[in-house]
Amino acid sequence: MAQDTGGAKDAGPWIDPLKYLEAKPDLPKDTVETAKKIGPLTYTVLIDEKHLVSKLYNMVNVPTGVWINEKGRIVRPNEVAFVDDRFKNFTAMDSAPYLNALKDWVEHGDKSAYVMSEDHLREKLTANDPNIAQAAAEFGLGEQLYKSGHPAEAIPHFKEAQRLNPKSWNYKRQAYALSSEKDYGTTFRDEVIKSGGSKVYYPPPELPQAEKKP
Repeated sequence: MAQDTGGAKDAGPWIDPLKYLEAKPDLPKDTVETAKKIGPLTYTVLIDEKHLVSKLYNMVNVPTGVWINEKGRIVRPNEVAFVDDRFKNFTAMDSAPYLNALKDWVEHGDKSAYVMSEDHLREKLTANDPNIAQAAAEFGLGEQLYKSGHPAEAIPHFKEAQRLNPKSWNYKRQAYALSSEKDYGTTFRDEVIKSGGSKVYYPPPELPQAEKKP
């Protein structure tokens, strides 16, 4: 699932590897080669224009994965989830370990070593925070103002959403895309550097050695 207030028009180039190449002509050679190997999009992608999934699961960046079993229970919470290596030159993160973990879960279900215990899962899940709920409301109001033709009035609400939930890169990314980084007195790149770089921006998922549970 993709998320973008601008819908398919804005999200499309990020979903389809070949469209991404068209939209970003100055990409590094290895990124271009990886995207070409992946080829065109061959499956349906839902686009969440209201950022509803991020709001419900408090997803703060993309790509993010959350594992939900057949009973509707979360067995792995939000975490960085790359499914290919087109951004490896930036993240220094190989997608293979996560994909292998996912395949292991599909094959072994609850016996997979990658399924978290109840205690570990409880530690990982974000506690209810009124600031996060308020941030979502502010962001939603900003989106509505933007779509209603009031982009300038939307900016203060986007800023407040970022203040209330500073860990949400999704809020920053979308807000900057809908206006100009100048409106926020910073750039996305500067914010990533300020946070500590790509290792903080994309913390690797916590993956144990693959051993089946008894």
